[in-house]
Amino acid sequence: MRPLKEESEITIEVHVQPNSSRDVIVELQNSRFRVKVTAPPEGGKANERLIEIISRALGVSKSGVKIVRGGKSRLKILKIMGVNRDKLDFFIKGLRQD
Repeated sequence: MRPLKEESEITIEVHVQPNSSRDVIVELQNSRFRVKVTAPPEGGKANERLIEIISRALGVSKSGVKIVRGGKSRLKILKIMGVNRDKLDFFIKGLRQD
């Protein structure tokens, strides 16, 4: 019998800047990511684009990224499945080197 794979998850704070000229994760300040998205903040388009950007950056499926708070706010709390603290720390280190 094979052991069950333990699913890891993290929660992060994100400040979203809609209607930007490009999609990019800009910086980490005060333990909060700032993400610029080209989509407008209407009809959930900016939220959808945010989920696409975060999922691609961390190598997880879009269904593994959930907005748990702040759906209509620029400040959001995201829960990301399939990412542990080590993977997030590695991502942050790469973000700071850019």
